[in-house]
This record gives sequence, C-alpha cells and structure tokens, in this order.
Amino acid sequence: MTRYAAKTEVSSEASRMEIERTLTRYGADAFSYGWQGKTQTMISFRAHDRYVRFVLTLPDPELPEFTTYRRGYQEHKREPESARKLWEQACRQRWRALALVVKAKLEAVECGISEFEDEFLANIVLPDGQLLGRAIRPQLAASYETGNMPPLLPDYSGGAG
Repeated sequence: MTRYAAKTEVSSEASRMEIERTLTRYGADAFSYGWQGKTQTMISFRAHDRYVRFVLTLPDPELPEFTTYRRGYQEHKREPESARKLWEQACRQRWRALALVVKAKLEAVECGISEFEDEFLANIVLPDGQLLGRAIRPQLAASYETGNMPPLLPDYSGGAG
C-alpha cells in the first residue's frame, strides 16, 4: 500500500505552519506546538470553544528500516547521513498526513457535512488534560466484551432511556 505523501519534499516545519494557517482560517483562536525527544510531537488548538490536541508519534530514528538495508540475504548498515535522510522523509510524510487530516475535518465542519465535536471527538481535551478518546477506550472495549453500555455512551438499543 502506498502512503500519502510518501515522497513529499515539504518540510515538517512547513507542514506545521500550514496546519497553523489552516486552523486560523477556520476560526481557531489559539494554537501551540511542542515536542519531546525525537519521536513525540504535539499540536493543540482551541476552536468552537473546545481544546483539541493531536499527538503525532514520529518513528524512532534507530529503527532498522532507517539504519540498515538488505542486499540479497545480507544485512548492511547504512551511512548515518543516509539513515537520517530516510528518517526525515518518514517524518515529513507524517506531518503532511496530519495537515491533510486537520484540513479535511475542518472543511467537513465548514460545509455542514458534520459537526465539530463529531470530527474531533477523540482529540478533544477533557478538563483533566486527558484526551476524550483515550478516556473512553477502556469503556468501549468493555461494552463490546459484555454487551453492556458504559455510562459515558448513550443507549441506542431502543430501551426507554
């Protein structure tokens, strides 16, 4: 399967700035960006009176897909510069994909295809700082295992309330 923007030359920084401009154009009134180490990045913004956060996990630059290659049956170590370039390409691809996701969600809201909360539900930040999607995953899994509805999800089974 081919990845979106697998061969992009757009820098990660340019994609991040594009996301910020897109958010501004669609009415966001706050934006932040941060990173931790080489593999954890994050954008957050406020729009429609909601705080939203996307955590973008980048690949580890030490993964064999960047540091080694195969020729025949033998594995060889890549030159550090070559490994760095492959890793940066993978990072650029992920930033382009995030820019596409954010823009598509905002456009869906803008033209009435869906509501803001529906598009960004998993990434809405709860008052305790946790993402809504992460908070309800255990309840969702339990609901499917037991057949019982968790308290955070509405009961659509046809019961009275």
